[in-house]
Amino acid sequence: MLKGPLGGFDDIAQLDDYPLWPNPANFDYAGSKNWATRARAHNFATIGPWISHFEVYCQMRGLQNALMDVAAEPEFLEATLDRIDAIQTTMLERFLTELGDLIDIVFISDDMGTQESLLISPAAWDRHFRERLKRWCDIIHRHGRKVLFHTDGAARPLLPQIIKCGVDLLNPIQHICPGMERDALQRDFGDRVIFHGGVDNQHVLPFGTPADVRRETRTCIDTLGRDGRYICCTCHNAQAGTPVANILAMIAETTL
Repeated sequence: MLKGPLGGFDDIAQLDDYPLWPNPANFDYAGSKNWATRARAHNFATIGPWISHFEVYCQMRGLQNALMDVAAEPEFLEATLDRIDAIQTTMLERFLTELGDLIDIVFISDDMGTQESLLISPAAWDRHFRERLKRWCDIIHRHGRKVLFHTDGAARPLLPQIIKCGVDLLNPIQHICPGMERDALQRDFGDRVIFHGGVDNQHVLPFGTPADVRRETRTCIDTLGRDGRYICCTCHNAQAGTPVANILAMIAETTL
């Protein structure tokens, strides 16, 4: 298992000596503005940047270390998250300022669920991530943009607080996981958030028939999209080997 560049650290002081913390000034803001301008010319919605707290921490620390830190090294976790947060917040503010109305949505990605349960406890999420997520949502909203929040898996216990932080769109709606049933999500949260995703990309989309895919897509539209506040697409990315005919069947069903 990969340890990540901070995998061998055992003292907060070592963070000051790490030489590769990113410099927000080095982000290609002009390039992003160019891409967004081109997307606008084709009437596409624009999304960016991708920002994250825990996913970045897991990449830098290694997943095993990261999960252990939540329970055993919370001070180290906090100190590292402070640095991750500061760098990305500076980048986010400049990105939103320079691109302005060329951006519709900012993508915040922090997986908190497995196929069966949460990766960390609700108490740990509240301690380490709630206020950080809320600050980002507030920044994005001050610039007049929307927040799309991504978490895979069985994240239901965290959804009330995640949405309360100011999330506008929730992705990817992995409804095969416990607690993520489509009808219940729509009933409990459909008036507060727009669902994005839903079409099963682990079973139906790669292995079903086009008719299966159309039924799955229609079920998502009729449940998650019952009040019209829904963006129908795959639950996460279509995986390698997915038949093109199935992807086209999903698209066709969404255009009825």
